[in-house]
Amino acid sequence: MNARERADAAWSRLVEGNRRFADNEVEYPRQDRETRERLQEAQAPDAAVLSCSDSRVPPEIIFDQGLGDLFTIRTAGEVVDDAVLESLEYAVRHLGVCLIVVLGHQHCGAVEAAIKVLQGEENTEDEGFRSILMRKVGASARLAFDSDLDTPDDVERIHVAQTLEALVMDSSVIRQAVHNGEVSLVGARYCVDTGKVEVLSY
Repeated sequence: MNARERADAAWSRLVEGNRRFADNEVEYPRQDRETRERLQEAQAPDAAVLSCSDSRVPPEIIFDQGLGDLFTIRTAGEVVDDAVLESLEYAVRHLGVCLIVVLGHQHCGAVEAAIKVLQGEENTEDEGFRSILMRKVGASARLAFDSDLDTPDDVERIHVAQTLEALVMDSSVIRQAVHNGEVSLVGARYCVDTGKVEVLSY
């Protein structure tokens, strides 16, 4: 099985797991002692997920996955910084990850805060707005507004796209792996009210 086939299979597994989660038919796979013992010496996940730190959006749960299935990185607003890039590069170089998923979500607090700033409802001189979190999410919000897309849902989708672009632009390792067909990228958005993951790009 080549890298693209592995990525397709990994994404299909995540989609099916999310269907089970949304339909309240979770299986809690690979969460037993046998799996834990098998993974003591090494890990070999097919997929890495960069998601928001929001407590309502744990990737292993919403995709109904188990131990060793996902290499997960979580930051507020799924913001990319050096630690995120180096973690994903490690997953690509040393773990053989063939799929990277950027997972945004509905009702994202970082997006809502960025929108309030752009609409003049919060002081842009506030210390929090100058942080990397608000600079990155704020840039996505400004891009959405410039395209007449001004709802939180719109901004969340734009931010996922911008985050994917940042991964490729800022990491030569990821960029080369994507170019060589060794890694596939997926943009997705989790809907808090339905439990379903919306596919934005693949």
